[in-house]
Amino acid sequence: MKSIEIKEVQSKRDLNKFISFADKLYKGNKYRVPQLHSFEKSTLIKEKNPAFDFCEAKYWLAYRDNKIVGRIAAILNHKSNEIWNEKYMRFGWVDFIDDIEVSSALIKTVEDWAKEKGLTAVHGPLGFTDMDLEGMLVYGFDEIATQATLYNYPYYIEHLEKLGYKKDTDWIQFEIEVPEKVPEKVKRISDLVLKRYDLRILDAKKSKDILPYAKSMFNTLNEGFKDLYGYVALTEKQIDYYVKAYFSIINTKYVCFVLDKNDEVVGFGVTLLSLSEALQKAKGKLFPFGFIHILKALNKNTKIDMLLQGVKPEYINKGVAAVFFNKLMQAYIDNGIKTAISSHALETNKAAIQIFDDYNTRQHLRRRIYIKHFE
Repeated sequence: MKSIEIKEVQSKRDLNKFISFADKLYKGNKYRVPQLHSFEKSTLIKEKNPAFDFCEAKYWLAYRDNKIVGRIAAILNHKSNEIWNEKYMRFGWVDFIDDIEVSSALIKTVEDWAKEKGLTAVHGPLGFTDMDLEGMLVYGFDEIATQATLYNYPYYIEHLEKLGYKKDTDWIQFEIEVPEKVPEKVKRISDLVLKRYDLRILDAKKSKDILPYAKSMFNTLNEGFKDLYGYVALTEKQIDYYVKAYFSIINTKYVCFVLDKNDEVVGFGVTLLSLSEALQKAKGKLFPFGFIHILKALNKNTKIDMLLQGVKPEYINKGVAAVFFNKLMQAYIDNGIKTAISSHALETNKAAIQIFDDYNTRQHLRRRIYIKHFE
């Protein structure tokens, strides 16, 4: 058997192979949700992703007998290192067959570049920003993923730990049973908070009604997330990029912006009907038929993904989350939604986890960031 050959992605053709490898590796898997190839390209191409204003990146493919057997990305986020006073390299887009020789060669390639750059550790799986897929699945392998989360085979964990990687932090997610009616406690707190702090809920009928508040929402995200693991505030260019990428498919029924008297967003919940099964059917492509599956899922569904929630720091622990949960849960009930999947929360973020105390939930997914410090 020939040894592993690592080749850097240098061309569009190489990038297409890099993106499509995971689809081949997971062919027939019932739980992985593939990303749209077009969206992955816009993330990985320097000319399209504004994160490259402060990031460097390289991508590699592993070959054996001229057949692709693995892939990995390395990302040097200068802004993150500056904010967190670290000298870390990120790895992401990591997939490989169950062969330690393959995973070892891929990880070593990232580590070598990190050492060449004078860095002291490698951690991941992470993307360019927290808006990218991150965290290796360590629990919930028989659960269908969401459109905003990674899926991986269980053997990935064994490989990383053999290669000297240890847990740095975990994110957890919950499956929430939508109740027959919103809990009275949640309604009561919501009404009280709106009156006490002179707040109101944005009455948005169409996505264009939300657009004027999008920048304020992301500013609240930046403020509310600034102390969470590895978070790097999104720039104006990045905010524009994500608004264009996501806001066109938002259904205002499943979004709640809480505004203060100055019309600033002090809290928000952005949720979307689940695209998991639609993306599986689309197999990474919008055309010729992928878009049909997605449109169907956006119009008729009993499952929803709670993609993003955030509260301004000065309003944390003041009940603002009850305001958007009250509104969103009522929308789910009114529209026949049976199940909601939470966004991932750091296991140490008690405030984010306590939000679900008033509902019937189960923790069904856990993802981990691994780290290896150099001697």
